[in-house]
Amino acid sequence: MIETVKKILGLGKKNTGIKLVVSCERLEKRVALLENNRLEEYTTERDSDRNIVGAIYKGKVRNIEQGIKAMFVDIGFEKNAFLQFWDAIPAALDSGVEAVSREAGRKRGQKITHKDVPRIYPVGSDILVQVKKGPIGNKGPRIATDISLAGRYLVLMPFNDQCGISRKIDDPKERDRLRKVLRELDIADGMGVIMRTVGQGQRSRYFVRDLSILLQKWDEIQRGVAERPAPACLFQEPDLIERTVRDFLTDEIDAVMIDDPKAWERVQELVGQISSRAKKRIQLYSGSQPIFDCFGVQAQIDAAFHRQVWLPCGGYIVIDETEALIAVDVNTGRNKGSKDIEKTILQTNLEAADEICRQMRLRNVGGIIIADFIDMKSRKDQQAVYQRVRDRLKRDKARTHVLPISQLGLMEMTRQRAAESLASTHLLPCPHCHGKGVIKSPMTMSVELQRALHSVMRKYQDNVHEVKVIVHPDLLNRLRTEDEEHLVDIERRYAGRLSFRPDSTYHQEKFVILNALSGEELKP
Repeated sequence: MIETVKKILGLGKKNTGIKLVVSCERLEKRVALLENNRLEEYTTERDSDRNIVGAIYKGKVRNIEQGIKAMFVDIGFEKNAFLQFWDAIPAALDSGVEAVSREAGRKRGQKITHKDVPRIYPVGSDILVQVKKGPIGNKGPRIATDISLAGRYLVLMPFNDQCGISRKIDDPKERDRLRKVLRELDIADGMGVIMRTVGQGQRSRYFVRDLSILLQKWDEIQRGVAERPAPACLFQEPDLIERTVRDFLTDEIDAVMIDDPKAWERVQELVGQISSRAKKRIQLYSGSQPIFDCFGVQAQIDAAFHRQVWLPCGGYIVIDETEALIAVDVNTGRNKGSKDIEKTILQTNLEAADEICRQMRLRNVGGIIIADFIDMKSRKDQQAVYQRVRDRLKRDKARTHVLPISQLGLMEMTRQRAAESLASTHLLPCPHCHGKGVIKSPMTMSVELQRALHSVMRKYQDNVHEVKVIVHPDLLNRLRTEDEEHLVDIERRYAGRLSFRPDSTYHQEKFVILNALSGEELKP
């Protein structure tokens, strides 16, 4: 309450130890949020892979699938976008938003259900949609007709007449003040707004100005609907720099460090529209070291994206990202702790809970996450770990849902997946293991080679007596040191002669069997 009053009165604030570090390179822009020099948020954007989530398109319905209650819409991509029927009707407010009723005289639109969707949007009709989830893997974008435009303090919903306030604003008196401000806003019938968390303590004129800007954007979109043929992109979310100012630059941020003069000038201009005092926090970095190295960000990124992540207590977690889900295993590792084993386990699990939530944000993973915590006998300890996860998830901008620890010691949770994870966008499958993470051992390859030699020499026993085999050096080392007797037995059995040649360019799992005289490949 005191901090809220200070914000309203414009009094000074104590340093929070939170800073934003912005790195602008020719191919990639990166933003890191540090709390007491610890990396808590990490976002990247490449010009060639611009995020389309939040973009608004005028599309054309190509086909309707009644069996799955969905339609496919052409919005100009190689694959048509996917629109489920229930995403084509006005949605209820998110659970993180408190609904606020406005004056009773407002007209309410006619209520529609998913059964009306094929009639409203037949095949060949134009439709205005917003991307809710970008293309992931082989799937096209997922879209909805429930459009929203995010501003600094408000979110405008042109087709939804509901209004609300973020539940993250927990001061009752401040919520009462914001309800009054919301009811005084001049919002057209059929439209609604949501007050964002950053609006806490802000004067009413900031909301009025923000609403005016959003309505101007909406007018531009409507002009595009009238003038441009489908498919057409009518609105795109701003780039990473502008989104950072809009979504991250709050009163809690002590400083914003930027290493590019043009980006610094642009942020100064954007921030100046919000608050002239906030411009003092925008600083241009001119050091000789790369900015991420200077603030210790790069080292934390490198450590955080390993499969195994160490915890302060000496324990560690192992994170495996699969097609179906994200699996996290918690281990005590080097944490011997005190003589009280239960206390050691609880400490490790609590630190693992913190790190799992942090890693979910840093890696931008989504879908189903299964965390295998160390078994705890005490129900009280299990509840403490569950509550810790819930508390840490409150700062996550993506929607999350978590269940208590099961009898098997597993915690199940889901996280909204709006775009591909950082691993999917920044990494390629290994050309050797093809993403499996393992290859066949030299012993396994020796067994397979001997099996192939038996088949080949039996098949060509009457015609070929000299056989040459080209293999990877690791396999040849195994054949010479441990399996030489087996190869001699093969030569005796088929009255043939084997010769081997190493080739380091071969994959460890590849070998070729040739006729030594003609060079023709012999297949089993």
